[in-house]
Amino acid sequence: MKIGIDLMGGDFAPNEPLLGVQLALQEPDLLDTHLVLLGDESEASNKEFIRSSPSRVTIVPTTEVIGMSEHPTRAVAQKKSSSISVGLAMLADGSLDAFISAGNTGAIMVSSLYTVKAIDGIIRPSLYTLVPKANGGTGLMLDVGANADVKADVMVQFAILGSQYARHVLNIPNPKIGLLSIGHEKEKGNLLTQAVYALLANETQLNFIGNIEGFDLFDDRCDVIVCDGFTGNVILKTCEGFYRQLKQRGVQDEFLDRFDFEHYGGTAILGVNKPVIIGHGISTASTFVNMVRLAKRVIESGYITKIKSALIN
Repeated sequence: MKIGIDLMGGDFAPNEPLLGVQLALQEPDLLDTHLVLLGDESEASNKEFIRSSPSRVTIVPTTEVIGMSEHPTRAVAQKKSSSISVGLAMLADGSLDAFISAGNTGAIMVSSLYTVKAIDGIIRPSLYTLVPKANGGTGLMLDVGANADVKADVMVQFAILGSQYARHVLNIPNPKIGLLSIGHEKEKGNLLTQAVYALLANETQLNFIGNIEGFDLFDDRCDVIVCDGFTGNVILKTCEGFYRQLKQRGVQDEFLDRFDFEHYGGTAILGVNKPVIIGHGISTASTFVNMVRLAKRVIESGYITKIKSALIN
């Protein structure tokens, strides 16, 4: 399988992406991956580990870079030769099986929708985050920032996307779906969550268990947490900030360590036609290795085909 890696995205590009490539080439579980590097050819071609692995690595030179603070739509429209634009175009035409980047999240989302495109029937693709569970398991929450303002039918699609991802990528047989609200009773919440509750309660393909509250996030009450992107992003960044503060204070705890994003690599955009993996802007080499692993897992799971079948049914 061919996995494209954006060498120019992220705060530490291209050094950390290239170090990630070096590590990935050494991993036994990634021997069946061919890494296609998009970016500054001079930076990549002088690396001995790349020159000595011609059967495992291809370099695709690009001449433009979309900065982390650039306006997404304008940058995508103006920089057709950027590593993001070229990589996603290759993904769309079948030259790649997946594309990963730690670059400008908005630009990756916009370019994905223009080139790879949303799956037929999907109103708005979603971003998720993995949620460590106290019992040792892992759930996921979506949306976490791609869609700050949504309607009820969009959030129902989040539940379908999350349920299929939990089933086929996280290997949770019958994932329990919870709607994030301010009380367990179905009457609780704002007008949006009340409308979503009514729709989810009638979705026979989903294992909907009702509302959950903030203190339910890390127990086994549910596997997939559904919320709007504004709420999800606030929760995500609160957890990141709390994790950072505790680590700075020297707190050592196995459960706390599971909040380190580097263990998970990145997040797949759920609802587009091909696997696109977005990493944190401060991704390091080990994060890139785990992004490659995630891309491989999504490809092998057949998740996107299964989503299409679920929407038809």
